[in-house]
Amino acid sequence: MIIKTKGICGGCARIHHTQIPVWTLVALRQLNMNDAQLLKYHPDLNQDDLVQSWEYYEKNQEEIDREISKNSEASV
Repeated sequence: MIIKTKGICGGCARIHHTQIPVWTLVALRQLNMNDAQLLKYHPDLNQDDLVQSWEYYEKNQEEIDREISKNSEASV
């Protein structure tokens, strides 16, 4: 389940049982990290979490792209 909670991950959409924002997973996928790699480096996630993240992104692409852009600028 994807949720937003004020005060956690800046209120960004995240995997419900983690503090991993959807935008982080999408950004890693855009850098060619596949699902198996994501699951290896984030053992607290499962395949269903990733499927839900990709579905959320499909429905909320502008929101997630904004978060990726905002966080990319912050790290420069």
